[in-house]
Amino acid sequence: MKQLFAALLLALTFNSQAMAQSRTVKLRVIQTSDVHGSFFPYDFINSKPKAGTLARVSSYVNDLRKTYKDNVILLENGDILQGQPTCYFYNYINTQARNVAADVVNYMKYDAQAFGNHDVETGHAVYDKWIRELDCPVLGANIIDTKTGKPYVKPYIILNREGVKIAVLGMLTPAIPNWLTENLWSGMKFENMVTSARKWMKIIQEKEKPDVVIGVFHSGKDGGIVTPEYEEDASLRVAKEVPGFDMVLFGHDHTRYNETILNVEGKPVVCLDPANNALNVADAEVTITLNKKKVNGKKQYVVTDKKIVGSLPDVTKCPIDEDFMKAFEPQIAEINKFVSKQIGTFKNTIHSRESFFGSCAFNDFILNLQLQITNADIAFNAPLQFNSTIKAGPIYVGDMFNLYKYENQLYVMRLTGEEIRKHLEMSYDLWVNTMKSPEDHLLLLDTQTKGDQQRLGFKNLSFNFDSAAGIDYEVDVTKPDGEKVKILRMSNGQPFDEKKWYKVAVNSYRGNGGGELLTRGAGIPKDSLDSRIIYRSERDQRYYLMEAIEKMGTVDAKPNNNWKFVPEAWTKPAAQRDYELLFGKKK
Repeated sequence: MKQLFAALLLALTFNSQAMAQSRTVKLRVIQTSDVHGSFFPYDFINSKPKAGTLARVSSYVNDLRKTYKDNVILLENGDILQGQPTCYFYNYINTQARNVAADVVNYMKYDAQAFGNHDVETGHAVYDKWIRELDCPVLGANIIDTKTGKPYVKPYIILNREGVKIAVLGMLTPAIPNWLTENLWSGMKFENMVTSARKWMKIIQEKEKPDVVIGVFHSGKDGGIVTPEYEEDASLRVAKEVPGFDMVLFGHDHTRYNETILNVEGKPVVCLDPANNALNVADAEVTITLNKKKVNGKKQYVVTDKKIVGSLPDVTKCPIDEDFMKAFEPQIAEINKFVSKQIGTFKNTIHSRESFFGSCAFNDFILNLQLQITNADIAFNAPLQFNSTIKAGPIYVGDMFNLYKYENQLYVMRLTGEEIRKHLEMSYDLWVNTMKSPEDHLLLLDTQTKGDQQRLGFKNLSFNFDSAAGIDYEVDVTKPDGEKVKILRMSNGQPFDEKKWYKVAVNSYRGNGGGELLTRGAGIPKDSLDSRIIYRSERDQRYYLMEAIEKMGTVDAKPNNNWKFVPEAWTKPAAQRDYELLFGKKK
């Protein structure tokens, strides 16, 4: 018995020594991205409950904190400052108050915030104030201050959890100048993401010697705008080509993604994108094994193994955090008061979905107001909402976010007749199929994009499907790309001349090169766009639309019927088929 007891004691001593030589740390890394003002479980635009939102993410994170305590790392990946009246009100109306987007991030105790392109779009006055109001650092290694040559915000942060050192590096898509006028990002430039990541990875590894490296990138998976200098969506490229990242958390493209890829050294990198509107979060469970080893003559714990499992949990079934809601009661009341102000009355109901099939009341109402506000000859506009409705009856401030989604300015540009036609050619090439038979699709659809939040069943992005007012034209879908658009006349009956200069109203996204319709389509060099702009509005386009509706009082929106798809014997039945595929049967 004595021998048995001694053996057991020896085994226990050995095991406890072995345990003392080794320990395990568990972390949970949670990322939100492209929240777009979805803070509260109420849609202030459509006056109805809202799925997901940070009110539910808050309860999800609180549950994790019960188990993981301080080992929950919470990261926000940008595009938080635009999308709901919530944001608009605190960005541009009640500018004296703290921005609600800072209050929400602070309440939830985020560890870091990355910059998104829609955050930059709010302008220096808004985002510089927001940065000052945040309790956590804003990250953007490739956002360079042109005066100092250093990052405009912090490039990375270091977090310590139970002896584990974690580096978080933030970056933003460098395609900002393709969408936004320079005054919004004055004093800043945006570096290629791969180049910037290589530079900062070297600094982080040499200076910080972290155990875990996380990338938080407001840039999509791959593709987007590609120039000789950069790619818009380069997150996977960075993950593959820049060794050192254990995980890359990204966003911007509003498309869920959960894959573990191998980098150029053959090491795994967990890549997660939770898409948009806080319906899902990116959740990485990290298990780290540390063993005691001699380092420079001293025994210390060294990471010997890392296991990371990524997931994209749906938070729409999570309970609403009632404490969160109570904390924001004053802001919610202010926003409700703002959106419920009546500005006019609509005689008839209009639908954005009709914009894809021809001249329609929804898109033409915006085009006509652009012409009226600017006194331009021609106007371009694309449907910014896939399927929104303005109902007959009273129209409120909240409805204006359905009528016009983004905070774009209004521009007037000088374009030749030929450039106008080429601009439209590229738009319709992105938009419609080349029909070879009556049974073909009218629209350029893609079954792979039916569920995603950006293409919504189209092959291309529908916010680049510009149609025009001020000219009468036909789009022959049997003709090859580049030859579909035939401009018949100006809508006032005057002849249209391809050699003549015209004043054209566009939104600032388009006027700055967004969608490449003016550059790749019309053939205008990117660096010449600025010289073509002869008018820039001081306020956003929605503000002027709202002002115009208030002056009109009662609105009778009708289609201009200034353009159509031909041959109609083919296009009308094809339009009906494609309508049912995208939206179901008309009621």
